[in-house]
Amino acid sequence: MLRARALTASLGAYSHLILDVVRDLLRHGINLREVVRQIVWIGVSSIPIVILTAVFTGMVLALQTAYGLQRFGAKNYVGNLVGLALAKELGPVLTAVMVCGRVGAGIAAEIASMVVTEQVDAMRALGGDPIRRLVTPRMVAGLISMPLLSGLAVITGVLGGMAVAVFELDISAHQYYRSYLYAVQIYDVLEGLIKSTVFGLIVVSIACYKGMQCRGGTEGVGLTTTSAVVTGSLTVLVSNFFITKLLIMLK
Repeated sequence: MLRARALTASLGAYSHLILDVVRDLLRHGINLREVVRQIVWIGVSSIPIVILTAVFTGMVLALQTAYGLQRFGAKNYVGNLVGLALAKELGPVLTAVMVCGRVGAGIAAEIASMVVTEQVDAMRALGGDPIRRLVTPRMVAGLISMPLLSGLAVITGVLGGMAVAVFELDISAHQYYRSYLYAVQIYDVLEGLIKSTVFGLIVVSIACYKGMQCRGGTEGVGLTTTSAVVTGSLTVLVSNFFITKLLIMLK
């Protein structure tokens, strides 16, 4: 009973944070300079880890699907499966999880440190708005950065799969490319972009919420960081199912 009440209270506080961000955007618009700075930190700085993850995911996926399809004489369809899996599922989901581990932890730790050292309270006392200064730019940057990172992950993952197809599976680059184009449609790409946009909102908003709710001094900062990464990753995985179900229904 107590856990249900705590969960309800947390969901209410989280919803209140989202509404505060929406109100701030409607009243004051976007602080372009701060948003660009956050895009560089959230998006550009995450490129190496996203590329590394996507390339090896595409390579492993090509290997596994090729040897599975070879039993049925359908090895040439590797490009179809790799392209669809990356565009619709693995690209957006893996990107979100990796960004959650890197960026979500950083955002939660930074905001939590400001909370426990009373910098947020001092900001309020001086007439500043912590939502506008700390939360809104990060959420806008997350909404912009995540789809771009996901698209980059899909491209590099497909290229990694192509490298395995050419050098390990004796499939020509042209065959792989043609099978990819045959399988992946515009709607599949849009589905991946929609998911990654929602994941960007989830990852950054949860990290900001956890940071703003931090209590307990320096020990609380560590617990908040861990909670932000775990909660954000699990929410991405769970929400992926419901978003997929909704998009299938809307087809």
